[in-house]
Amino acid sequence: MSLQACADLLARGDPDRFAAAMAAPVPARRALLPIYAFNLEVARAPWATHEPMIAEMRLQWWRDALAEIGAGEPPRRHEVVTPLAEVLDADGAAILDALVAARRVDVEAAPFADLAALEGYLDATGGGLMWAAARALGGTEELAFRAIGGASALANLCLALPELAARGKRPLPDTAAETLADLAAKALANLRATPLPREGRAAVLAAWRAKSLLSRAARDPSRVFAGRLETSEFRRRLTLFAASLRV
Repeated sequence: MSLQACADLLARGDPDRFAAAMAAPVPARRALLPIYAFNLEVARAPWATHEPMIAEMRLQWWRDALAEIGAGEPPRRHEVVTPLAEVLDADGAAILDALVAARRVDVEAAPFADLAALEGYLDATGGGLMWAAARALGGTEELAFRAIGGASALANLCLALPELAARGKRPLPDTAAETLADLAAKALANLRATPLPREGRAAVLAAWRAKSLLSRAARDPSRVFAGRLETSEFRRRLTLFAASLRV
């Protein structure tokens, strides 16, 4: 029931956010590690089974845990829930509850109905995650954090699209290359236009790859569908180092 357990989960299952958390100031890790570990557990819940009912039950388990935290009740003993309860208030729990609710669409293989539905999902998941993390660190600029988090979520979705397709999941309502390029360009423009918040800015480290990935996707969306969006390890490390200098 420790931060180390959360760190171990992230190191295995979400190395990018693990790297972002470890690049943050040491005091910030107390909030970032359990929040990111929570996100990992929720994100992979729909993929842990082929039974939609069981996936729904897994997601509901997390909603119940958040409800307990939000109500100020003693949290259930769990390697992620226990440290998570130490850094969330009722509002933070509500933000993450909306994230879990949005993840229910991952249980089904059907694509989003339209681009507005996709953007709402990105805001609830990526935007909500970053806002919850920033609030836990004293951040107050919700719109800025949500904009950065939503853009980062699209970048991560672009990375995941080939694997999702292999699993029979095609989330994009329109798979035309031009549509994806426009989405990436719009998110990139929003990201560049959003000022870096002063308080809670360590949460923004989780978006350390967003600009690079979105830029590549906007220039050549065929990279996304072919699974060639990744950058070199040297580029990854350099990008994170540069981002950490702004925290």
